Amino acid sequence: MITKDFLFEIGTEEIPARFVSWAVKEIEEIAKTEFSAARLSFGCIQSFATPRRLTIYVRDLSERQEDFVEAFKGPAWEQAFDAYGNPTKAAKGFAKSKGVDVEELEKREVGGSYFAFAVRRTEGKDVREILPEILEKIIKRLVFPKNMYWDSSMIRFARPIRWILSLYGEEVVSFKYGNITSDRKTSGHRFMGAKTFDLEKVDDYFSKLYENYVIVDPEKRKEKMMMGIAVLEKEINGKAQLDKELVEENLYLVEYPVPFVGTFDESFLEMPEEVLVTTMKHHQRYFPVRDSSGKLKPYFIGVSNNRATNMANVREGNERVLRARLSDAAFFWKEDLKVPLKNRVEGLKNIVYQEKLGSMYDKTTKVKELASHVCTLLGLEEEKPLVERAAYLSKADLLTNMVYEFPELRGIMGREYAKKSGEHERVALALYEQYLPGYVGDSLPTDVVGAVVGLAERADTILGGFKVGLQPTGSQDPYGLRRAARGINEIIWGLGLDLDLIQVFSAGAGLHEMSDEQIAEVLDFIRQRLLFQLKEKGFGHELVELALDVTWANPLQAYRFTETFSKVLKKDWFEGLVTSAVRVNNILDKADEVPEFPNEALFVEAQERELYEGVNGIKDEVARAVEHNDWEELTKILSRLEPFVSAFFDNVLVMAQDEAIRKNRLALLKQTKSLFSTVGDLSRLKG
Repeated sequence: MITKDFLFEIGTEEIPARFVSWAVKEIEEIAKTEFSAARLSFGCIQSFATPRRLTIYVRDLSERQEDFVEAFKGPAWEQAFDAYGNPTKAAKGFAKSKGVDVEELEKREVGGSYFAFAVRRTEGKDVREILPEILEKIIKRLVFPKNMYWDSSMIRFARPIRWILSLYGEEVVSFKYGNITSDRKTSGHRFMGAKTFDLEKVDDYFSKLYENYVIVDPEKRKEKMMMGIAVLEKEINGKAQLDKELVEENLYLVEYPVPFVGTFDESFLEMPEEVLVTTMKHHQRYFPVRDSSGKLKPYFIGVSNNRATNMANVREGNERVLRARLSDAAFFWKEDLKVPLKNRVEGLKNIVYQEKLGSMYDKTTKVKELASHVCTLLGLEEEKPLVERAAYLSKADLLTNMVYEFPELRGIMGREYAKKSGEHERVALALYEQYLPGYVGDSLPTDVVGAVVGLAERADTILGGFKVGLQPTGSQDPYGLRRAARGINEIIWGLGLDLDLIQVFSAGAGLHEMSDEQIAEVLDFIRQRLLFQLKEKGFGHELVELALDVTWANPLQAYRFTETFSKVLKKDWFEGLVTSAVRVNNILDKADEVPEFPNEALFVEAQERELYEGVNGIKDEVARAVEHNDWEELTKILSRLEPFVSAFFDNVLVMAQDEAIRKNRLALLKQTKSLFSTVGDLSRLKG
């Protein structure tokens, strides 16, 4: 089979970096799907991208489609052909319905019997005939988070498409998309390369683009960028803060990376370092630089998309921009310090939190009261004054100039301004840690003061959302209530808070004057989120459900229960106990009237008495273990019961002919089930 390499490049105006990093993976998956669906064989498909182009490179693409073969099962062979091999009406009708001659029917074996099969073969087309349709599908399937229209054909893409390169070996695969017709033309770097040039063959793609200052392979572009940064690090005796997300963003902002180093006035280092880092990273896409001890240095490293004749001009221009931003920040810092943080709280009355829920001050008041209640539940009486103070100040930094300009610094600036205002150091820390964790995998609070404030704030957010009908529906979660619930559980697990959420949410619901129906809806939501998060941690659905049956309102104990029982799931004694629980349930489900308690005088077999004594001997121990959340001890106690239950079923006929004995044995099983129910429905664990 003849094969050639195929190249497809979509040339555009600059696409935002966050779109490119997604699209380079997406276009490869789409291409693999479409080429395979078209029955085209190929060696491999690779994708490449820069801000101005998305490329797929197909190695060893076959020149023709594979033939399409369809086989249809028909009547049994003896029904299709008589003893002399002549086709019957059944065979003729089947062949006609499938568009084949009756003589073409094939005899095939299926499950030990023979049937007539109609086989249709469609010859594969030349790849040049079908590529245009495939390529159009690939472009259409690339739906970005935000798309643009730019010509009368109503074509949409992340940015206007300016050219399409489509080569099969040395041949152009021509097709039209919108107002663009594909050809062999591509474009070099916007500033340093040729505006357009022809590509004679696929093999020349990477080298010709490199000659025109485009490194289309992201991995090679990253390698060049990182090498350049490493050289600069040695020059300034520092280490760039190479956050993964920022490295990727810079990678997809340029076609030819040229790292450069810049400086700023050391006086700016007097501000909190988060202000400088945020300004450099989020606003300018620069890499902050630190010394060997981790302290910020008055340097930054940027990545230019242009190797200018005089890089000093590039550096100076970027230094000017950063200096202006840092000067603004320094001004905000000085101005904000003129007003103690506590004096800003009253101003929260003028900020609407949610039109049906009142102002940010109203929310702060509720959070303070709920946080105080959480302290009581946790026995944190000594920390209560600190928690209440932190809750009172928790949103005050929203009224500072710095947070207004840099919203991502909320909490961070609260901490810094609280320190400058003379607040207790744990209160200051809490103003920052109330927002932790901010996302999956983020750091957790290190101090219980911030943890309690953050927990109360999230609970209030959930309650308020449900009160005004903003609960999550499908993929919609406008107020981040799922994220809030996740944060509550992560805080509880991370800090080991033994907390009953029914008590927390009931207290919070009272502050919101919610109905019983609304409270029930909130609690169901919280239970479902806990179920989801425990399953995320690798625990099986049925085991998690068992844990929630026992102690769902306490996420810490639900986690510990699940973790403990996961260790005994495969042990012989536990599997035996689960099997017995299943049998107990099945038998009792079919029984009509069962006495409340068994009568010892009616025991016939030794195993009846042993089970009776076994159940009564541990029921108080089981109750105490559950009451004290001692799950390790609970498993040990249950392991002692298993031999008695198994022996009972091995040696005793429950459904005895004697009615009195039968009912007595059923009563014994009922008593056993009652013990099991203390630990939930064990029978659900039967795999």
